[in-house]
Amino acid sequence: MLWKNLSYSKRIPSYVTHGQSHQAILLFHQLQKTGSKITELVLSAVARVCGKVGAIEEGKQAHCMVFKHGFDRDMILMTSLLDMYFKCTDIKDARRVYDEMPSRDVVVNNNMIFGLCRCQLIVEAINLFNNMCERDTGSWNSLISGLAQNSEERKALLLFGKMRVEGVEVDVMTMSSVLSVCADLAGLVNGKQVHGLVIRYGFDLHIPVGNAIIDMYAKCGCMDDACQFFKNMPAKNVVSWTSLIVGHGKHGLGLEALEAFDAMETEGVVPNKITFLGVLYACSHAGLVQEGWRSFNTMIHKYSITPMMEHYTCLVDLLARAGHLMEAYNFIERMPIKPEAKLLTAFFSSCCSHMNVELAKTVGQRLLELEPEQAGTYMLLSNFYGLVGDFEGVANVRRSMLKKGIRKEKACTWIEIDRKVHTFESGDRSHPRSKEIYKYLQNLVQKLKNNGYVPNTSIVMQNVDEHTKEEIVLGHSEKLAITLGLICSPPGTRIMIVKNLRVCADCHLVTALISKIEGREIVARDSSRFHHFSNGKCSCGDHW
Repeated sequence: MLWKNLSYSKRIPSYVTHGQSHQAILLFHQLQKTGSKITELVLSAVARVCGKVGAIEEGKQAHCMVFKHGFDRDMILMTSLLDMYFKCTDIKDARRVYDEMPSRDVVVNNNMIFGLCRCQLIVEAINLFNNMCERDTGSWNSLISGLAQNSEERKALLLFGKMRVEGVEVDVMTMSSVLSVCADLAGLVNGKQVHGLVIRYGFDLHIPVGNAIIDMYAKCGCMDDACQFFKNMPAKNVVSWTSLIVGHGKHGLGLEALEAFDAMETEGVVPNKITFLGVLYACSHAGLVQEGWRSFNTMIHKYSITPMMEHYTCLVDLLARAGHLMEAYNFIERMPIKPEAKLLTAFFSSCCSHMNVELAKTVGQRLLELEPEQAGTYMLLSNFYGLVGDFEGVANVRRSMLKKGIRKEKACTWIEIDRKVHTFESGDRSHPRSKEIYKYLQNLVQKLKNNGYVPNTSIVMQNVDEHTKEEIVLGHSEKLAITLGLICSPPGTRIMIVKNLRVCADCHLVTALISKIEGREIVARDSSRFHHFSNGKCSCGDHW
């Protein structure tokens, strides 16, 4: 019996450590049936694995055993339970564990902050942080990363600034989190400053920080800087190579992504499923159909990686973007797993782009069945009906949205000028320099018209006259942000904007023309990829 108890207490934590979650939970069930002695180590391991796989029932069983065996004063074990409940999004029981703790040290409070942020309870997390009698670096890190995960990047940057003012020691986690914040904001100035701090504190030799720097430069539109930093890294891992490949893909540099993948294999680094996702994405946005197929087959047959839904989505997107709609449709029908909405959305968009009305109607109906409450689905259908001139269809979609209380996500674009972020919505006139922006933009558009530009008003879904449609298109958020950039920056300097949604066809054309007439390089990061405009052309080759 003693040997059996020892076996359980060793095997369950070992299974958890080696990622064998299913086996660990099965063994936990066996342990309960035998009535063998339970240890704190076993219950802590069970709590961790339950949080990882979302096994809330087994987690609650472990919680009951904690009290049954009198382990509720073990802070490490109670913290594991707290973390487990948050990962299973059981906020009520997480709070109960926290409230029932006999004492709460800084580690417990840090975990509580991170858990509250995970469940999007930002105000509670901030209040807890502010009321802590004792804080350490982990306290600041928990809130900074939590704010970033909840799209509160600017608050995260402000908190990092306060952290430095108060003289709190930073660590690798701090730098990685703040670099990720700069990447998400496309805040190149802040990103470069943080990079400088990384060098100053000697963190540049840490691979996770180096990977975050690659990602930051790539997302700030500076692939050359990302490549240079990658080249100078003394040590790299699979994440380093994957970050480089994904960066190339986001910038539409498909061939460069494939070259990086080949170099990775030559170096003996084994790619993972995320690496192949980056490769397939790069092929999709560069129109490299054969290369994409080859990479997909390499993943399956050479590396024995089972495709995820994201891999199937990238391959369908690759085929459909290239105009191989029936091949993509047949591939979807043969898939071993049921297609999800994101895959069908990618396919539907290409059906619209290539004006395949019948396929678009078929896929659109399937999308509505999958996501009857998603605003994005309705907007895709509305845009499709507008594209084919079916304004009754547009009206029906809009009425359906109104009836169900569904609102579309607002398009917005932001630009950073002198370390201040300026955000615009479509038709926005709230900016202090709004009159100047619209006057400059109107003059600019007139120059473009004199050179042959015709506004693409087909993207306007409202049933209004042509003049009103032109005014709506003129006020798109991308154009307003670029115009402010032209006004506020010296001639010849680069302008970078970020949009939360996909850039529209008219703004894409206008930005290309502005880059030529104003002699500017303009970089636009939308929800899908980067567009580098220069001398009237875009790096995407109109393949986006």
